[in-house]
Amino acid sequence: MSMPSVTEKPYQEALRAYEARLAAIGAAEMVINMGPQHPSTHGVLRLQLVTDGELVKEVIPHLGYLHRCFEKHAESMNYGKTIPFTDRMDYLASMNNSHAFVMGVERMLGIEGRIPKRVEYIRVLVCELNRIASHLIAIGTYGIDIGAFTPFMWCFRDREHIMNLLEWASGSRMLYNYIWVGGLFYDLPVGFEERCTEFIRYFKPKLVELDELLTTNQIFISRTANIGILPADVAINYGCSGPMLRASGIKWDLRRVDGYSVYPELEFGVPVGKGAMGSLGDCWDRFKVRVDEIGESVSIIEQCLERLTKELRRTPDFDPRALVPKKINLKAQDYYVRAENPKGELGFYFVTQEKTDVPKRIKARGPSFNNLSVLPELGRGVLIADLIAILGSIDIVLGEVDR
Repeated sequence: MSMPSVTEKPYQEALRAYEARLAAIGAAEMVINMGPQHPSTHGVLRLQLVTDGELVKEVIPHLGYLHRCFEKHAESMNYGKTIPFTDRMDYLASMNNSHAFVMGVERMLGIEGRIPKRVEYIRVLVCELNRIASHLIAIGTYGIDIGAFTPFMWCFRDREHIMNLLEWASGSRMLYNYIWVGGLFYDLPVGFEERCTEFIRYFKPKLVELDELLTTNQIFISRTANIGILPADVAINYGCSGPMLRASGIKWDLRRVDGYSVYPELEFGVPVGKGAMGSLGDCWDRFKVRVDEIGESVSIIEQCLERLTKELRRTPDFDPRALVPKKINLKAQDYYVRAENPKGELGFYFVTQEKTDVPKRIKARGPSFNNLSVLPELGRGVLIADLIAILGSIDIVLGEVDR
């Protein structure tokens, strides 16, 4: 038998530790497989639970059931053709994915500051619409995870309006390929701003109803408060980001920290967990942060619409593709770009090569992967029913976890 290579050793060591743990299962313990088909796993995720009765002693996640091959695809095609594949990572937040990727390429090209303001505001507008849609999925599916069916129906009803708007703008309901390097696929359709304003007017009271339906619901509170408590230091050490990190009291939002695109020109808050119903960083806090972020996204959309209909209104000679390069030639370099996705920090690490528009390597840093990595820590010593509540509060998409 040949000796394992250097790159194989960590994997083999982990495999041996895993096999040794299963071999040491006591007579009172039982191994239960949750998934990969269980509806409460939010995708094809397998969780191997070492249990003692109803108590979870250890959680062993198994990934790789939904591999998208994104990073391998990126090595075989140019930057423009890679954008549709970014949509398929977190397929609930496709606009946000492509926005991060495109910003990285534009910065390497040196054209970031030349992008027309109307293009930038349209990008932020569609990204915030997509952020709301993603959070509605998170809240709706979280409700149904722990037995509340009505929020699921209400969230999908309101998300449908957003899907109609984004389909009108891009031609697709989920995988858009709308944000391009240097611009946009197309300007907003005539009447889009007015229709979007109507949606915001309709959605504001619906958001209040949704908030009241779950936030102060005693059954919901009993299932989420003081469950899955994530201390701030543990969240940082595991690389958690987005609502997972902010729910633990850390005011960290890349739209504010990095100030990319036109976010510095917009007014919005950064909601954080406060432990209002239980302990700081519990499942309830993670839910509440997402609800509050939807309200902030509504405010951002209103500001974008105001500027797009006044100072930056459409003109006959406006071309959203004016700066879209026909071929992208970059010097050999390593570059990292990051952006605030609905689930946290999405990053792309570019390794470019000269005399070709095909990158040598693109490494994606998916927030769902890092957020999911803390599950064994949160799931130790809880009841099996509470593990469902903890997993739902993380809000993962397996297309982004497996990439």
